[in-house]
Amino acid sequence: MKISANGLSIEVDDQGLPGGEPVLLIMGLGMQLLGWPDELVQKLVTRGFRVIRFDNRDIGLSQGFDHLGVPSVPMAAIRYALHLPVKAPYRIADMAEDACGVLDALGIASAHVCGASMGGMIAQHLAVRHPRRVRSLTLLMTTSGSRKLPQAQARVRRALLARPRSNQPADVVAHLEKLLGVIGSPAWPPEPQALRERLDRMVRRAWRPAGTVRQLVAVVADGDRSPMLSGIAAPTRVIHGEADPLVPPEAGRDLARRIAGAELDLVQGMGHDLPQQVLDRLADGIATNAARATRP
Repeated sequence: MKISANGLSIEVDDQGLPGGEPVLLIMGLGMQLLGWPDELVQKLVTRGFRVIRFDNRDIGLSQGFDHLGVPSVPMAAIRYALHLPVKAPYRIADMAEDACGVLDALGIASAHVCGASMGGMIAQHLAVRHPRRVRSLTLLMTTSGSRKLPQAQARVRRALLARPRSNQPADVVAHLEKLLGVIGSPAWPPEPQALRERLDRMVRRAWRPAGTVRQLVAVVADGDRSPMLSGIAAPTRVIHGEADPLVPPEAGRDLARRIAGAELDLVQGMGHDLPQQVLDRLADGIATNAARATRP
């Protein structure tokens, strides 16, 4: 369903009993709300939660920003390397306001928040800027953005910046399948046909590469969030794959050290994806962390 959040049209999926404790799931770079597996949503619903997924701005069925043009990723990278300000069409902090707007539109005073990858960066801003809206915080395969942390390998960066042969669905699916093969979990490779069907569903719903570029530059522009992490008061759980080649596991350890009282769960064999084999562990982690929160 479409809602108005932070002055934007945002596509939302809302499941579970209206009276259940709300969980807000924030997805990562270029990923639609379908990036959160339906199976994970159902596991949370069966644990009594009301689960809200949404398409971030510029992705999926939410409002786009094509009128702002497509920024240069190489130029953003050069300015970042030179410690110069990076200009972005919008900021990660703006996307945090979108997330807060989703809660407003649904009449939710506060929620348990889980952010994956870029969604975890958005969640960090949300927890600092609106602490009363975040009952608990789960940060999944994300980072503080510290320059001191290990970075993705060159082959991973190349795969991330590659483009499909065309915008035909079959070519886009093949491109995404190759990318996930590079960054995914080595211990649990997906069944190929099931993966293709899932990716085809996503691509036919929406394929907006220009929005992904704008989001990527927003990530680069956001820089190092380390100084603000001491402002996070919500009970926090950091979940990270030991085999993550895009956001190396030291980023998860770093977050757990910087956020007071944070708990760390490092998952052996997990990369930068959400394999079926770890969904129970993720749902249990979110639920356990939620139980640490004081009810409003």
